[in-house]
Amino acid sequence: MSTPRRLPALLASAAVLACAAPALAPAATGTNGEAALIKALLRSRELWATIDVCSPADQPDYVGVRGSMPGDKHAHDRMYMSFRLQVQTSTKQWIDLASEAAPSYVYVGPGSSVRQDGQSFQLVPKTGMAASTLRGVVDYQWRRGKKVLQSASRDTTAAHKSVSGADPAGYSKAECVIG
Repeated sequence: MSTPRRLPALLASAAVLACAAPALAPAATGTNGEAALIKALLRSRELWATIDVCSPADQPDYVGVRGSMPGDKHAHDRMYMSFRLQVQTSTKQWIDLASEAAPSYVYVGPGSSVRQDGQSFQLVPKTGMAASTLRGVVDYQWRRGKKVLQSASRDTTAAHKSVSGADPAGYSKAECVIG
């Protein structure tokens, strides 16, 4: 996991941001074969997000979000991920939790193969607040130079295999309840 981000009071500081269904940018390709490859990235079983840390005893009030993305088989292309944490409201809507810094994409590797990365979030729960249900969202980009070839977004789901970072080992859930 990357360095944790501190989040303000769990619900009090939540900011409503775009909570639309996963957005997909149109493929910007030059050939039909390349267009098919880009579409295949979006259908790949290697494109997923999961909660791999949910306030375990050795990391109380931490939530880990991990993502996996398939490579486009081009070693000169670059892959990026951005991680968000969302809380479910009393009306069952998901809203992004505000953080100290705007989310940014992190480079996870060349496009030659599957890559995984993650982000830990440290929560600061308020005394007396009810339990909160959290999920993660991972945004993905495949880039060639400065051009974004494809982008995607996935909400966290369960039953994925992390190559590292899960606590306890093998932990993979769609949501995390804290409080």
